[in-house]
Amino acid sequence: QVQLVESGGGLVQAGGSLGLSCAASQPTFYNAAMGWFRQAPGKEREFVASITRTGGRTYYSDSVKGRFTISRDNAKKTVYLQMNSLKPEDTAVYYCAANIFRNVYNVSWAYDSWGQGTQVTVSS
Repeated sequence: QVQLVESGGGLVQAGGSLGLSCAASQPTFYNAAMGWFRQAPGKEREFVASITRTGGRTYYSDSVKGRFTISRDNAKKTVYLQMNSLKPEDTAVYYCAANIFRNVYNVSWAYDSWGQGTQVTVSS
């Protein structure tokens, strides 16, 4: 398993930007595809974005494509989520997750380790 700690959440106005970071503490990060998921109150956790182990491929949900960018720095064992043009419907707790064993990237069951989550609130 990989221990993950998210940071960077907060309150932002609609149309604004926010960046999230997720730091891993173990070298197994290098072997993990990384994903971001989010969960709004009363809703199920949903896929946001993912990035493969080398960073060569990225995947996005339709709801964030063109607005969010996922990236990783393996030297720092950190994955990032840059969120632009934020909308009130982006309000949720955002979780990063590590996927060590599976070549499926957009479903929560493929991920083995999860961070504690960070709140993102977008005001209208």
